[in-house]
Amino acid sequence: MARQLRFTGTDSKVDGCPALHTDEGTGDVIVQGAPVTAPEDLAQLQHFGPEDAAVVVPRELLVTWGPKEMERVPELVDRATFRRLFETFEHTAWRLETRRGYASDREDPDFRAFLATGSSPCDPDEPWFVNIKAQTEAGRTVGRVRVADSPPTAEQRFLLDYARHNAAVGEDIRYLWREDAHRAALPAEDFWIFDSRLVAVLHFDEADTITDIELITEPAEVVRYCIVRDAAMHHAVSRDEFAAQVAAAG
Repeated sequence: MARQLRFTGTDSKVDGCPALHTDEGTGDVIVQGAPVTAPEDLAQLQHFGPEDAAVVVPRELLVTWGPKEMERVPELVDRATFRRLFETFEHTAWRLETRRGYASDREDPDFRAFLATGSSPCDPDEPWFVNIKAQTEAGRTVGRVRVADSPPTAEQRFLLDYARHNAAVGEDIRYLWREDAHRAALPAEDFWIFDSRLVAVLHFDEADTITDIELITEPAEVVRYCIVRDAAMHHAVSRDEFAAQVAAAG
């Protein structure tokens, strides 16, 4: 069975080599680099078998991108701690949304109103809107990329309509078709990145309810999520452009 490899990182500024990858199934680290082929060099290697290969690994690559723990113990936080992150971030807060729907939306009266009328109401005095408006007016950036199915689910159509309320308080919400997200190799994860230094990964059950919120601060892992953010932002389109695409598709 083929390995499921995840790109971990590289110190190369040009061609991506040398680099590290992680086997998602076993946790093994796969090293990509220039091979050692000179017989006089290979002769100095101990325990080097006929099926083995040797590559050159710069020390900086391992220090920067190598795993820091044998087994990472998740750091889980409660909802109150998670909410405070939206009040204390200094520069940017950004989210990737990948699910077909969220239990919290289905329980929202605004969702039921949208199903009945085709338009979602909004209370501008909700704590979320009040805080985000204050953050963006202070010069901070809040954004998201939402992955949507074709055709969008009812929950995705609700959020597409509701995004106009988010935009009114300064959120930059963009969209990406799921097939385009697959081509861009985006993970099927939901997470927030705060100030490019802290990631909050949202874990869900099969009913689309959040079960755990995990904080990640290990630099190599945070950079991996930032790379995902950059790719998502590159391929995504504005909310208005995506809404036009949905309308044209009927």
